[in-house]
Amino acid sequence: MNTGKLEVIYGEGSGKTAMALGKGLEALSEQQRVTVIQFLKGSQTSEMMKRLEPEMKVFRFEKSGCNFEELSDLARQEESANIRNGVNYARKVLATGECGLLILDEVLGVVDQDILMESELEQLLESRGDVDVILTGRVLPERLAAMADRIERITRIEPVHD
Repeated sequence: MNTGKLEVIYGEGSGKTAMALGKGLEALSEQQRVTVIQFLKGSQTSEMMKRLEPEMKVFRFEKSGCNFEELSDLARQEESANIRNGVNYARKVLATGECGLLILDEVLGVVDQDILMESELEQLLESRGDVDVILTGRVLPERLAAMADRIERITRIEPVHD
């Protein structure tokens, strides 16, 4: 039985990753180990993210330096295999319980891009045991929403100028 909480941060607005990382920092302050696996963001980890290590372990499995959407079809196929390696690593992290919080940043985009089937992500989440998991992305499928303990929706509101 899963005792770990599942939180989803999704929507078209910006700030999903920042919100998830903020929750990661909060978990660190509570002496939890935190692992972040980022998807669809290319291979370059920001200097700020590097500064969080080793307290917060951050992983990107993609080899390309640019975003997934900018790649050619052949490069997308190669990166899809790398992304699936990231999903397999997430599976290992959950199986070993090596952290208290696992952040799967933009994993909902991996489902939306048809790199990972929704049912595969569901299976992964069902194996979370007592590890808390945060998912981010733009689109939240209904079945994943039904699994969540908490959902945050980020929206962009255009300012009204007179």
